[in-house]
Amino acid sequence: MAITQEHRSTRLTEYREQFVDLERATDVVRETLREAILDGHLAPGTWLREEEIARELGVSRTPVREALQQLTAVELIEFKPHQGAVVSRLTSDDILAIYVVREALEGISARLAAVRATQEDCQDLRDILAQMDECAANNDAEGLADLNLAFHARMRRISTNRYLDRFLTQVEQSVRRFGRTTYRFTNRAPSSIDEHRAIVEAISERNPERAEELAIYHMRQARQLRLQMISEGY
Repeated sequence: MAITQEHRSTRLTEYREQFVDLERATDVVRETLREAILDGHLAPGTWLREEEIARELGVSRTPVREALQQLTAVELIEFKPHQGAVVSRLTSDDILAIYVVREALEGISARLAAVRATQEDCQDLRDILAQMDECAANNDAEGLADLNLAFHARMRRISTNRYLDRFLTQVEQSVRRFGRTTYRFTNRAPSSIDEHRAIVEAISERNPERAEELAIYHMRQARQLRLQMISEGY
């Protein structure tokens, strides 16, 4: 999808407002571009010109150049020889690779959560489930997608492993680039909520093996549905 100069300028300015508290200009530019890419407002294949971005964000070209290099390191953009930086594209092979990693990491997250969760932690997860039930009743696919991310973020915080948190955060950023949520499939919401509920019960019962097994199954179901969406042109 082509993004006009006027549209991109407006969106980058709006994204920048979220990060005005960051001290370094490089950090502001990096996070602004990251969020615009993850939300799809800078679509795959969009060229990122240093001079244009610097002018739109009111900074010099140096922090823009540094930010682009940092985003290249996490594969959100790529540099084309003699052409410049472009928002990278995701293929079906990329999606498969991301889910393979996500399955393993979410399994570890659930296993650790089952060992370390307090009663309060389990209640937090149940509270998110209650909100998911409400969104499902209202056919709110986007709300469900947000709560799904909140659920998994809460679970990995319960696991209290900063390396796992860092890796899963990066994986989730890649997942955000997939576009339309799987919850737009009519029958996905009830089964997904049931899968989440089963994970919470395994965690509350302090059954790490079962929690890991259920989390991996949940991710595999999401992967299969995502691939189906691709094959059917969603």
